[in-house]
Amino acid sequence: MKYDIVIIGGGPAGLSFARSLADSAFRVLVIEQSDAADLEAPEIDGRDIALTHLSKKILTEMGVLARIPEGEIAPIKQAKVINGNSSYCLEIDSKKEAVDALGYLVPNYLIRKALFEEVKTVGNVELLTATSVKGVQIETQQATVFLSNGESVEASLVVAADSRFSATRRKVGISASMQDFGRVAIVSRMTHEKPHDQIAYECFHYGRTLAVLPLNGNLSSTVVTVTADVASQIQALSDADFAAEVQARFNNRLGEMRLEGKRHAYPLVAVHANKFVKSRYALIGDAAVGMHPVTAHGFNLGLRGQDTLFREIKAAQLEGRDIGDLAVLEKYQEKHMRVTWPLYTGTNEIVSLYTNDSVPAKILRGLVLRLSNNFPPVKQMISKKLTELGGHEEGGLPFL
Repeated sequence: MKYDIVIIGGGPAGLSFARSLADSAFRVLVIEQSDAADLEAPEIDGRDIALTHLSKKILTEMGVLARIPEGEIAPIKQAKVINGNSSYCLEIDSKKEAVDALGYLVPNYLIRKALFEEVKTVGNVELLTATSVKGVQIETQQATVFLSNGESVEASLVVAADSRFSATRRKVGISASMQDFGRVAIVSRMTHEKPHDQIAYECFHYGRTLAVLPLNGNLSSTVVTVTADVASQIQALSDADFAAEVQARFNNRLGEMRLEGKRHAYPLVAVHANKFVKSRYALIGDAAVGMHPVTAHGFNLGLRGQDTLFREIKAAQLEGRDIGDLAVLEKYQEKHMRVTWPLYTGTNEIVSLYTNDSVPAKILRGLVLRLSNNFPPVKQMISKKLTELGGHEEGGLPFL
């Protein structure tokens, strides 16, 4: 079987890339180890994605957002960052930035579902489910992908979107930098007595981090980040005790809080591939860059990356060039690396600083927050990265 492009992984990055290729002259195959039923009706995983303006634009052009109920898309009007026990906070307001919202919260499982529904309608894309990849062989004129069913497929270009622990990335000899934070994020949804006014909070307490993100109505997505040993203790709490713990840590800002649905725990490991391409092979999504969630850039970087790769191979096709040629793929690598590396390293530094509870670090944490709040160029830079209002080519440092 011969294809122009084989995509390994039917998650958000892989499916969004497949959707970008709709109506192109490329013959595309998506290989996913999950069953079709799991893609068609993904389980609720507790994660709510904070879409930037660029991501919203891309998903709207794909037709994906139109498949998500309007009531499930919640605007973020303000963002506040709180350090320790201080009442002082860094504040970014959509009104001051002259936009309708800083970003938009959408459930991850609904994005996955909508992407699958879109890709199913694309005539030049085939989906091969319940199948894993056993290996990839790269040759001068083509790449061969070996499947768990004993068959193999050939392609001009193989694109891996098979998670931050990508097996094919290792098998083709691409190394990656990895940072295990030794922490676990416990995500859940909670109802509350008082309105949140569409304000997102990131509270860097001592020993833990609490994010409270506004959904529609008196409902918020909460993320409690703690060391792995403390996470097991928190998960052992009853629903009522867990809600009371979050309510107290949040200083009763929203009044009485109650757990809505299940709690989900995710170990935090960040990954950045040391290069994104080889001849006839490219990485996108978490296989290229898996971010710590504190700056909310993980999904957005994946969406941006696949869009960058699509633009480069489309341009090569129009010029009559080989889409799997290393010179073509290196253009994608150069552009995406320029965006991802500063974000990856900057985010990891922020996490290191704001989870360090030593006295010097506490002082520095407060100083950094005040500098960010009171020095306009810094605050404008933070706002631009938070919203991605700068457009597709905008790079720079992460949101603090």
